[in-house]
Amino acid sequence: MKKVSLILSLMVAGMLSFAQQTNFHSFKTKDIDGKAFDLSSLKGKKVLVINTASKCGNTPQYKDLQELYLKYGGDKFVIIGFPANNFMSQEPGSNADIKQFCTENYQVTFPMMQKISVKGEDIDPIYKWLTTKALNGKMDAPVSWNFQKFMIDENGNFVDMASPKTKPMDEKIVNWITGK
Repeated sequence: MKKVSLILSLMVAGMLSFAQQTNFHSFKTKDIDGKAFDLSSLKGKKVLVINTASKCGNTPQYKDLQELYLKYGGDKFVIIGFPANNFMSQEPGSNADIKQFCTENYQVTFPMMQKISVKGEDIDPIYKWLTTKALNGKMDAPVSWNFQKFMIDENGNFVDMASPKTKPMDEKIVNWITGK
């Protein structure tokens, strides 16, 4: 019995250690132009991560996201958009189509990444980490719809999330950015 208890304890400790060793800065991805993007380049910045879509009722949030980025973005804060087609095929376009849409319609200047999957069997490793407490060490936060927001601190740790309906300029998000 002691042996089983010891093995279970070691397994739990190992899982907790993995969650603590892996953070947002541990991942690499590709930007919307297909260029390598190392998330460790964001060390020292708060990061708001959003899964986006061009044909969603929440798509006008791009305007507010851009406003938020212009107001607070820079050395201490950045927004990262991850287009995803997981909800009712609301992001059917190619990366080039998405980039054109965001630029022409919302003048998006914050970094946009390549289109990924944010749920299901083909979930991107970044979103697997964001949505799984055993990996992020904070909470289970499955993506419920387009424009769900994840808050990452300057050290790459998961802090909190906001629902897809939460507006980018919401007090919860602004207070987190400004430290109020």
